[in-house]
Amino acid sequence: MKKQFLLLQFLLLQFLLLLSPIFFVGLAGAQEYQTPMTEWGVPDLQGVWKHATVMPFERPRELGEKRVYTEAEAVALESVVQQKFAENDQPLDPNRPPPEAAESLPSIGNYDLFWREDAKFIPTINGEFRTSAITDPANGRMPERVPGLTERLQALRVASNGRSSDGPEGRGLGERCLVGFGNLAGPVMSPVIYNSHLQFNQSPGYVTITAEMVHDTRIIKITDERNPAGEAHRKWMGDSIGRWEGDTLVVETKYFNNWHTLRGMPVENMTLIETFRRETGNKLIYGFTVDDPTVFTAQFSGEYPLSRTDAPIYEYACHEGNHSMAGILAGARRLEQMEAQ
Repeated sequence: MKKQFLLLQFLLLQFLLLLSPIFFVGLAGAQEYQTPMTEWGVPDLQGVWKHATVMPFERPRELGEKRVYTEAEAVALESVVQQKFAENDQPLDPNRPPPEAAESLPSIGNYDLFWREDAKFIPTINGEFRTSAITDPANGRMPERVPGLTERLQALRVASNGRSSDGPEGRGLGERCLVGFGNLAGPVMSPVIYNSHLQFNQSPGYVTITAEMVHDTRIIKITDERNPAGEAHRKWMGDSIGRWEGDTLVVETKYFNNWHTLRGMPVENMTLIETFRRETGNKLIYGFTVDDPTVFTAQFSGEYPLSRTDAPIYEYACHEGNHSMAGILAGARRLEQMEAQ
């Protein structure tokens, strides 16, 4: 009887061993993330997503082709940023002595850390702590510029010198509140020092992305045919058309306004391919590929992680720029009067 019981246990164990791969594969499949769908049958990207990360756009040169931080390295990097904010939050000693006259005081710039909302963490992409948003080329940096581009940029700057305060049209786009400063709304949607939230809305045939900074809104039509008027009527954020490839939204954008730039580089000839896919319920992966043979010697690509937030986006009333415009132009007129005298 005891031998029969042991034999039965042995046979049961063998059966479980044979069954276990099927069981665990089924368990893993049940735990895989299922992208939610809209009522018209496409992936649902709607909601507000925070576009903030310690990860830089380009990889620091000293990291070479190091694509991923270890978890310990990522935590250490995050700690440095968090410590910087913690120190900045400390109250100043009211009895501190004045600085030495010969001491070189650091510039505080437009904003100190009190006004900023920089990221303090590195959200992962496919479980990786990336060292840069750019992943291709392998060094994580924008490719070399085409020959002659530097001279072309210098010529453009020289042509604008002395005329930037002739009228409001000569001022920067951010000062005029036409687009947000930085590239939160694109081209290549990148986080800025605050208001780095993007709201996605969908309807059958369209996806819109509204940036909290200045409320730039991109309208992406789901179609294979681009409006032929797009090149003649160049919009600030270009002419975007999209398509669904499985659970991924693929967007192709061309015909950017030639006053706009990508990190100081011209964009009028650029084609930007972007992808949007939900990795989890709380994470959206934004991918990009930049192709402009008139600026760069090769294409470059990368990804950003966006985090879901229940907070709404807020009105960004760009009054500061509008009010200061009168002061900027009035100051320029005064300087002209002084020179004439």
